[in-house]
Amino acid sequence: MGIRCVDSSVAGLGGCPYAKGATGNVATEDVIYLLDGLGYETGVDLNRLIDAGQFITDALKRENTSKVARALLCKRQDDPKVIKKNSAVE
Repeated sequence: MGIRCVDSSVAGLGGCPYAKGATGNVATEDVIYLLDGLGYETGVDLNRLIDAGQFITDALKRENTSKVARALLCKRQDDPKVIKKNSAVE
């Protein structure tokens, strides 16, 4: 691939205190989804990463800016067959 390191942050949290108006970073969930879709093995459990991102954004009262997380969290709410919080489907 040529790239060995990609900087991102869970739920897109962050930004730069020195850059006025900096909105944050690329969301790790979005990067992992992209890499998985391209066939790269990341070793990251996307569902657990989404759960961690939602936990921290709830605790900080910030918006989760990950497009993938927002879509999959909505899908979890709408579809009872979707695995929620890594629990087994019964």
